[in-house]
Formats: sequence, C-alpha cells, structure tokens
Amino acid sequence: MYSNKWFWTFCCLLMISGGTAQFNSSRQKVLEAQKKRLQQEIKQINTLLFNNNRKEKTVLSQVEDLDLKISVRSQLVKVNNQQANLLTRQINVNQRDITELRVELEALKKDYADMIIKSYKSKSSLNRLMFLFSSTDFLQAYKRIQYIKQYANFRKKQGELIAEKTQTLQILNNALLEQKTKKQGLVEENKKAQHILMDERKYQQRLIRSLKFKSRSLSANIKEKQRKAVAIDREIERLIREAIAASNKAAGKKSKNVFALTPEAKLLAQNFIANKGKLPWPVEKGIVIQRFGTQPHPVVKTTMIKSNGVTIATSFNSLARSVFDGEVMTVLSFKGNNPTVLIKHGNFITTYKNISKVYVKKGDKVKAKQPIGEIFTNPQTGKTTLQFSVFNELKAQNPKNWIYKM
Repeated sequence: MYSNKWFWTFCCLLMISGGTAQFNSSRQKVLEAQKKRLQQEIKQINTLLFNNNRKEKTVLSQVEDLDLKISVRSQLVKVNNQQANLLTRQINVNQRDITELRVELEALKKDYADMIIKSYKSKSSLNRLMFLFSSTDFLQAYKRIQYIKQYANFRKKQGELIAEKTQTLQILNNALLEQKTKKQGLVEENKKAQHILMDERKYQQRLIRSLKFKSRSLSANIKEKQRKAVAIDREIERLIREAIAASNKAAGKKSKNVFALTPEAKLLAQNFIANKGKLPWPVEKGIVIQRFGTQPHPVVKTTMIKSNGVTIATSFNSLARSVFDGEVMTVLSFKGNNPTVLIKHGNFITTYKNISKVYVKKGDKVKAKQPIGEIFTNPQTGKTTLQFSVFNELKAQNPKNWIYKM
C-alpha cells in the first residue's frame, strides 16, 4: 500500500515538474531570442549611428541617436530581468521538488529496508515449504505460490523505483547548479548593461541641458521638418488618388477611393497580402530610428511628430530595394527634397523617400529585392536614412506588420 502511494505521488510530481519545466524552457527560448535581437540592434545602432566619424554631429542629432540606443538598451535590461526572474522561479521549483523527493526517497528506503528484514527472517526454504504445505487445498497452495512470486516482483520494483528516484534527484541537483550559475551570469551581465545605460542617460541629460536655451528654435525647426513631411505626404495622397481615378476611368467605373483592378493586379494584391509579415526589408541592413504613427519628439517632448511610415538608418552608399513585385507608379520630385519612388502592388503602394540616385522610371516592372535607387546621405550628420511607407489604397499601414521582423 505504501509503495503504491509513493509510486503515484512520484508520477504526479514528474508530470507537474515536466510540464512546468517545458513551459519555462519554451519561455526562456523566446526571451533568449529577444535578447539576441536587441543585442544585434544595439550593435547596428553603434555601427550606423555612433561609429561615423566623417562628420561632426549636431547636439540635437546626438540626443536623438542616444534616445534610440537608450530605448533599445532599456528593453535589453528588461529582458535580462525577465530571464533572471524566470530562472529564480525554476530554481524555487527545483528546490521544492528536491526537498519532496528527498523526503519520499527516505520513506521509500525505510519501507524497503523493513521489507528486506521481514523477508530475511522468513527466507529459509523450510519456512517457504511450511507455508505451502500448510495450505488446506491445492487451490490455496497455488495462490500462495503466486503470492511468493508477486512479493519477489514487488521487491524488485521497489528497488527500481528507489534507483529512478535517486537518478531524478541527481538530475534535479545538476539542473539546479546549472540554473544558479546561469542566473549569476545574467545578474552580472545586467549590472554592466544598467551601468552603461545610466552613463548614456547622464550624457544625454547633459546634452539636453545644453539645448535648453535653444528649445524655441529647436521646436520651430522640428515643426518645419514636420510641415515639409506633411506636404510630401499630401502630394503622395494626391498621386494615389490620380492613379485610382485613372484605373477606374480605364475600367469604366466611378469609384473615388478604390482601385479598379485587372485580374493580374488582383492576383498581385492577393500575393502581397499573403506575404504580410514576411516581406523583405527595403534595405539590406538597417535599423528603425522612427516608428509609425504620432509620437512625441525624443528631445522636445511637447512637440508631436507624425509619420506615415518608418525611418530606417542604414550604411553609406546603401541601396533602396522593392519589397515585392510591382510596377513603378511614379517618381516624385518635390522641391527642396530628394526624390520619392512609389511602387504599385495591385491596390497596395509602397513608397521610398530620400533617394539620391534613382534607378527606375514610371511604368517599370520591378521584382522583390530589386534595387530602385541609392539612398541619400546627409552631408552634415553623415546619416543615411530611408523613409518607407505602405499604403492600402489611401490608408497608411504600419510597416512593421508587413516587413519580416521589423
């Protein structure tokens, strides 16, 4: 009876521990992948934004770049903390399981020892024969033989169960030591990351203080840039409306906001949608330095900026490339700004702003990853940036939902 109780307790413990361990292992893998991505992003930020010694950055540009790096490093510290907390929970679970297993193992060994002593006292052949010959009939004798066999098998299983528990205890002990070592490494790593983060924040605050007396002019400068960006966005919207009108006119329809698609264009749009979240980046290598949507400026927090797409920093002489098969709808040249290429994919349009040398023209058919132009590098800051957007008809989409791992 005791052995059955211990056996089922042991099985339940293994199932619960196994399920918890599997969940924790899966969660650790997710966090480790996030950590590697963030570390790679910091490396790219340093390469693309901080290792450029060709030009002297403005203080504003330095603050903006630091803001991005601080944001990513803060996420890295957070992920490290999550990993450490998860390891702490795993360690606590293992310590609990080890304690329970030790108690059960001691009880099982005691039970087994008592059984061996009783067995030893009655193990002589004479005792077994007396046990059999004292049977009242043949059936009882047969049952007593079966009992002796079952008792022997039971002793064997008890011994095997003790061996299994001992092995499980050793595995848990080894895992516990490994987890404690890993946690200690994470704690040390996070201390270094937090120290670097603190230094970066202090440096950024010093730079911001130096800009304090220029806040009005900075705000005006940011608003002027925003005004130009809005003007380009309006021009893009006008061009999309014209393209929609032209498609409807050719099809003999009157819709104002929806493309009239040919069967080929419909298939292209369906393929574009089917690849949502899997489209290649519009640059071979880069990082997002401005997100989609309305957000406060990283320096002048009272000034809001709106973006219909994302801004990607890349390396000098990088090429912009089409994210999908399509047709060049137009090449927009706006006064005071570098050209913008619009590519139509059925009823979707992708736009590529800040091109210095354009390789395509209106009506050209392009393939996914095909270079469409060289990205402009700001001679004052040395930054090479591409503004990339995705539109469904006239509605701006968040590029991170379309581009792979953006």
